Amino acid sequence: MEYRKLGRTGLKISAVSLGTMAFGRWIDEQASATILNLALDHGINLVDTANVYGGAERILGNLLKERRHDIVLATKVHGRVGEGVNDGGQSRYHIFKAVEDSLRRLKTDYLDLYQVHRFDPNTPLEETLRALDDLVHQGKVRYIGASNFAAWQLAKAHGISALHGLHRFESLQPEYSLISREIEKEIIPFVQSENVGVIVYSPLGRGILSGKYRAGEAPPEGSRLAAGEQRLEQLLQKNALQIAEAIKPLAEERGLTRAQYALVWVLSRPGITSAILGASKPEHITEAAKTWNERLSSEELAKADEATANIQAKEAVPG
Repeated sequence: MEYRKLGRTGLKISAVSLGTMAFGRWIDEQASATILNLALDHGINLVDTANVYGGAERILGNLLKERRHDIVLATKVHGRVGEGVNDGGQSRYHIFKAVEDSLRRLKTDYLDLYQVHRFDPNTPLEETLRALDDLVHQGKVRYIGASNFAAWQLAKAHGISALHGLHRFESLQPEYSLISREIEKEIIPFVQSENVGVIVYSPLGRGILSGKYRAGEAPPEGSRLAAGEQRLEQLLQKNALQIAEAIKPLAEERGLTRAQYALVWVLSRPGITSAILGASKPEHITEAAKTWNERLSSEELAKADEATANIQAKEAVPG
């Protein structure tokens, strides 16, 4: 496993991280334990979760125990977690309550990385950043990060932190894959300029790039598409199935499966610190682990661009 510095910090994280959205949602605690132990045994040290991922935090709290200090533990705050008017967002009130709840569920005294899950237009950024800065000074949080921010939102946050001497967002967690490449336009140049770590999610396009879905065929039983996941439906409108087919010969040329190729492609792109693997089966870890030392050359990256550029430029056909 390769370990990369998280932006300008001294913290080193694995190039592949473990995402736990499936824990408590699609797989039970026993299956989650198998996934977690496999990931750690294969060199993954960053485990990413969120307070809105079903029972993921509670399951991790039960499983980590003596392995807590082997990992970089990351969770998130923002989503609604109750019926109260203040049970969501990034107000000081909600952040202070949410962090205590997460610490209790995770059975830990501190979080290595605490991330705001998305931009909150209803709370001043200064209020959010001051609350997070206080948590760092209290020792409950080591580093802070953002998820799903636009470049201007991250830039504004950095400006406020610099002006008031507050801890800044040291990482960003956006979606990124051969299907979703929007971050290349503004976010990647910004984070490279400001030395911000980038921990991307959905590097396999939520499973589409593995080739598990085929045009004109019903999705596999038990799959997220069969369950009607909205984000998957949106990706399919971006000619995702055609992109999955276009990379098949490129993957075969490298002796990789399409899923492996998609992951290696992300890790070979500039500005990327780590890619989150949302594993729900042991083979998701073991198959990915075969690629830990694989990287695409600049020529191979250019081939991928050439193979997918025209597809991405087309308008998706409704239906």
